[in-house]
Amino acid sequence: MTTTSTATPVDLGAPLSIDDLRRAAEPTTVLVGPAVRDRVDRGREFLRTVLADDGRPVYGAKTGFGALVGYAGRAEEADQCDNTLAHLGAGQGPDLPADIARATLLVRAWSLAQGVSGVSAHVLDGLAAMFATTFVPAIPKYGSVGASGDLIPLAYATQALRGRGHAYVDGERLPADEALRRVGLTPLTLDGRDALALVNGTSVTTAATALALASVRASHRAVQDLTCLLADVLGCDPGFLDARLITAYGHAGANAVADRMRATLAGTAPSGDRPLQEPYSIRCSPQLLGAAEDALRYVDGIVAADLAGVSDNPLFFPGDDLVAHGGNFFGQPAAFAADVLAMVTASVGNLAERQLDLLVDPTRNTGLPPMLAAGPGQQHGLQGVQLATTAFVAEIRRCAVPASTQSLPTNLHNQDVVPFGIQAALRAHDLAELLRLLCGSLALGLRQAVHVGGRRPTAPACAALVDTLAGAIPPVDPDRPLDADVRLAADLVTGSGNRVPTRS
Repeated sequence: MTTTSTATPVDLGAPLSIDDLRRAAEPTTVLVGPAVRDRVDRGREFLRTVLADDGRPVYGAKTGFGALVGYAGRAEEADQCDNTLAHLGAGQGPDLPADIARATLLVRAWSLAQGVSGVSAHVLDGLAAMFATTFVPAIPKYGSVGASGDLIPLAYATQALRGRGHAYVDGERLPADEALRRVGLTPLTLDGRDALALVNGTSVTTAATALALASVRASHRAVQDLTCLLADVLGCDPGFLDARLITAYGHAGANAVADRMRATLAGTAPSGDRPLQEPYSIRCSPQLLGAAEDALRYVDGIVAADLAGVSDNPLFFPGDDLVAHGGNFFGQPAAFAADVLAMVTASVGNLAERQLDLLVDPTRNTGLPPMLAAGPGQQHGLQGVQLATTAFVAEIRRCAVPASTQSLPTNLHNQDVVPFGIQAALRAHDLAELLRLLCGSLALGLRQAVHVGGRRPTAPACAALVDTLAGAIPPVDPDRPLDADVRLAADLVTGSGNRVPTRS
């Protein structure tokens, strides 16, 4: 069953964006236009010419795979497809989240649509048809080393499209053949080159890194806003954002962050009750968040390049009569970028946790009650939430060790260096969610602070943010479980999900 989408279609002939990947989580129209079809057909015709020449080797079409490249592959194309995919059915662990699985296949489709992979046009048609439905291949989390492509996870995705393995439809896990029938899809028919082209790219790594970047960017903006709200609620002097001061610091990210924070705090009036110099979690926030901005700009560039590049091997260039064998399936750029995302998450998350700690401490919060409890002792305010944020930060720190430095040889030393980009990317995606929850925790604390005696913000933008939070979340008075409130607050301040938040 195809679901009609009113969103802007994704055109495989146009540049691919992170917004496209995010839209692909839901049924989405994917266009395979005439220009795409023409270049894919030309690449396919060239592949046929090359395969007919007994003197021209083509990896994976005429040969075995990986360390077994020196041996002949299977003679029949359908058998060579099975040969490619069957041995890669070795993944383990939980299935990848649906948004990553579908974004992965969109990244893969865009790469194949460039016409240099030698695939059949019907492969793109099959992928486009899938995106119009709620079909999600079941892809195990563990098995890739991020080189020669994300072979094992992409093999599971490809097998699901062939009606083998498992898939989800509307969130229900089913045998893949039944899932295809339920949404009205026909199993993909592939030859050896089609199969290898579908698995021989780092599309899981790219997709997860891109989605993690989008989430971390949203949280980074939220922490800027919440820092301004904290400063306003406490009555801090905004001088720590002075344009002359920050310009003298000399870092582009700090200037960009401070400009935005000054705009958010425009109209604030210091209370005069705060010390001359605020703790670093307030006073040094533009420097810390500015450094994060500089790092995120690096990740922006890597993700943009990955989304605009072809990840496959070999590549076919009909105009040059060239079959190029190389390493464009090596996910080192995304591995570095995802590790940078983890470091940014750790530092920005630590800042948010320290700001909440300041806010609940009566010795530093300008006399607000401990834990922001409406009746200390009889009530506990944010005490449970503050404990949880400590656990979130501890988990982020535990997981922030770079994955890209952990190379291990494998595949009979054919893959003697590997980037572990998928480990870095999936870890960054997980940590991005913890950062989002830290934002929600701080936001909930600031909403509660105003309820228990903190001043109403004097900057219009800060007052509007408090009103948004207060309009959706009642004060903690009396105590209640706050897990749903943290998630709702996170949605409100990060703009997650493009949906109306609820407390359910």
